[in-house]
Amino acid sequence: MRSWLRQHRQALRAALGRFAAPRAASLLNALVIGVTLSLPAGGYLLLANLRAVTQRFTLEPEVTVFMRAAAARADADALGARLKADARVRDFRFIPREAALKELQDSAGLGDVVAALDRNPLPDAFVVRAKDPRPEALDALAASLRAAPSVALVQVDSAWARRLAALLDLGRLAVALLSTLLGVALVAVTFNTIRLQMLTQRDEIELSKLIGATDAFIRRPFFYLGLLQGAAGGLIAFAILRAGLAALNGGVRELARAYGSDFRLAFLSAGEAGALVAFSAALGWLGAYLSVSKYLHEIEPK
Repeated sequence: MRSWLRQHRQALRAALGRFAAPRAASLLNALVIGVTLSLPAGGYLLLANLRAVTQRFTLEPEVTVFMRAAAARADADALGARLKADARVRDFRFIPREAALKELQDSAGLGDVVAALDRNPLPDAFVVRAKDPRPEALDALAASLRAAPSVALVQVDSAWARRLAALLDLGRLAVALLSTLLGVALVAVTFNTIRLQMLTQRDEIELSKLIGATDAFIRRPFFYLGLLQGAAGGLIAFAILRAGLAALNGGVRELARAYGSDFRLAFLSAGEAGALVAFSAALGWLGAYLSVSKYLHEIEPK
C-alpha cells in the first residue's frame, strides 16, 4: 500500500512539474477549457435563475369560475363552501356581480356605456388559486368545477404555464446538447495536449521502457497531467462565471429597483461549483486516458 501511494505521489509531482514547466502553453490550454466550459455552465446558471424568477415574481395561474346569470346568492355560497373544502384549492376570492359592474364602470371610457345599461349583465365569479400550479392539475380542477350545475363558464389561466414549461424544457435540452458537444471538444483538447507531451518525451519514455518501467508507471503522470489541466480549466470557468455574473448583476439591480425589488442573480452553490471543477477534471482525465491508450503502444524502444 505504501509503495502504491509513493508511486502516485511521484506521478503527481512529475505531472505538476510538467504542468508548470511550459507555463504559457499550460495556461492557454486551461484557458481554452475554462472558456469552453463556461458556456454550458452559464446556460445552466441562467436557467436556474429563470426558474427562481418565475417562482418569485410571476403571477400564479388562476382558475376563474363564472356563475350562471340565473344563479342565486345561495348557489354562490354553496360553491364557495365546496371550494373551501376542496384540498386542491389554495385560496379563492368571490367577486359579486355588483362589484364587477362597479369596476367596469370605473374603467376609463366605459362609464357612459355602463350607465346606459338597464340591468347588470355580469355574473358572480370566483377567482381560484390551486395548490398545484401545473397545467394538468389546473385542468383537472377546472373540469370538476364545470360539472357544478350553477357554473356557466370556467377559464383556466394555464397557457402561460405551459409555454414557460416548454421554454424551460427546451432550454435544458439546449444546455445538455451544448454541454455534450463542448465536452467532446474539451476531451479533444486534452487528447491533443497529452499526445504532444508524449511526443516531446518520446526518448524518456523509450528509456523508461528499456529499464523495465511498466505501462502503468508511464501512464500515471500523464493521467495526472490531464486531471490537473481539466481542474485548472474548471477553476477558470468558475472565475469567468463569477465575473460575468457580477457584471450582469449591476444591470439587474437597477432593473429590479425600478420594480421595487432587491432581486439579483444567484451564483452557483458550493456543491455546484465543486461539481463544475470535478466535471472539468474528469474530462481532462478522459482525454489523457484516450491519448495515452492510443499512442503509448506506438512508442517502443528501438
